[in-house]
Amino acid sequence: MRDPRETESADGVAGGEAPGPRPETGSLAVPGATLYYEVRGAGPLLLMLAGGNSDAAVFTGLADALAADHRVVTCDPRGNSRSTLTGPPVDQRVEVHADDAYRLLGHLAPDGGPVRVFGSCSGGLAALELAARHPERIGALVVHEPPAFTLLADAAEHRAFVDTVHTAYVRDGVAAAMGRFSALFGGRATPLLPEAHDNTAFFLAHMLRPSTRFRPDLPALAPVVDRLTIGGGRDSRTHAVHRPAVALAGRLGLPLVEFPGGHVGYAKWADEFASVLREALSSYTRTVAKGPSAE
Repeated sequence: MRDPRETESADGVAGGEAPGPRPETGSLAVPGATLYYEVRGAGPLLLMLAGGNSDAAVFTGLADALAADHRVVTCDPRGNSRSTLTGPPVDQRVEVHADDAYRLLGHLAPDGGPVRVFGSCSGGLAALELAARHPERIGALVVHEPPAFTLLADAAEHRAFVDTVHTAYVRDGVAAAMGRFSALFGGRATPLLPEAHDNTAFFLAHMLRPSTRFRPDLPALAPVVDRLTIGGGRDSRTHAVHRPAVALAGRLGLPLVEFPGGHVGYAKWADEFASVLREALSSYTRTVAKGPSAE
């Protein structure tokens, strides 16, 4: 998420690394939008879903690292950057983004078999909804700090906070809203990330409130819980944005796996993040302490 006030961030972008081979690009028409996607490498298919106001560019370093042994698919979420809407801007629903992911898998892996999926932030929510609706398509699933604030005991307070961010955007603009939003990151300005376009205004207007009000269907995740990893950033452990991952892991009886960096650690620590992610994706089964709770 790009903050106009920001010049430097703890999770900033790694620099000085040579880019990988140019990916193959394509587009897919879906109801209400045209999805832009990129494909790198060869091997088991790995779909990576970005969140917030990010697009495929945020995963460039991570995708390059994983393309050594995966066929990596990244995409711009509908409404962001090159995934254009076919009508006027509307509030985004996690369920629709999950359907986009399912349609993209049907386009690129039409055999219907299980694939590997990684989702970050609201992309993690879409990945969870994809798994709940289509468990047969999930070979391994890793979600990193999905903003499932509805799972918290103080969910009403977070809902009210998000409303103040939206009000600040409507009344005072992007900079004021992002200044408030930084409270989720310990008061630190949100990271300056690689992106094809700045989607912050669309995020504030149409994505922030719907995504933070979404509640994952925990009982529906039971068929994939042995293939599911919940991740959190090492450097965001004290941040509010980290708490839903802890709650989700607890509800599903899973350990919380620590990843390098903070909420978007993959942008700076691509190789290190890839190493942890690769190990998680390869762990298809594990002993689960308890099944999912519907509380």
